[in-house]
Amino acid sequence: MPINTKNSFGEIKISDEAIASLAGSTVCECYGIVGVVSKSFVKDKYNDLLKKENYSKGVVISRKKDDLKIDIHVVISLGVKISEVVLEAQKRVKYTVEKTLNMDVKEINIHVEGIKEV
Repeated sequence: MPINTKNSFGEIKISDEAIASLAGSTVCECYGIVGVVSKSFVKDKYNDLLKKENYSKGVVISRKKDDLKIDIHVVISLGVKISEVVLEAQKRVKYTVEKTLNMDVKEINIHVEGIKEV
């Protein structure tokens, strides 16, 4: 279900896939994050990192009224402090999504699905 906004020029619709792409590309820019993986990473034994056009498979968007919840499934680098990497990724995704969409983000949950040596 897309986000609908109206202004003096007309109506703007932002799809969940666009939000997922924004969140996915932002989290991939964070130090210690190797990439976004499918949410069924463990079940399917799928080891490939998702490309830019497939972030929606690794990022889940949920909305209730004006509350936006984002779940991101990632692989991190070996040797980094997981709690610090995840905290910084949450802050960066929250800031980017809120500034870009002008919408409050209630939750950003980052699920570490694996660790990879780079």
